[in-house]
Amino acid sequence: MGIAIPAEWADEPAGVPEAFLVWPENWEAVTMFSRLQTQWRIGPRGPIGLDYGAAQWIFSLCGVTQPLALLEDIQTMEGAYLMELHS
Repeated sequence: MGIAIPAEWADEPAGVPEAFLVWPENWEAVTMFSRLQTQWRIGPRGPIGLDYGAAQWIFSLCGVTQPLALLEDIQTMEGAYLMELHS
């Protein structure tokens, strides 16, 4: 997901900790971003962004009450992921 792993976790298997903290106010965005992981639009050099049509459908299925706020949070994670991926 483009999350930098701190050096102190390097002794964990594959450099990834078993768990990490997600603040409660970010939980919905993190879980929805995870649900959208198969919905990337792909260009010649790889992922270019999420399919927002699919996001709208998943938001509807999940009963999201503030879709604009959630989309903005997901776009922040999407941008960070793409910057890390393409750097």
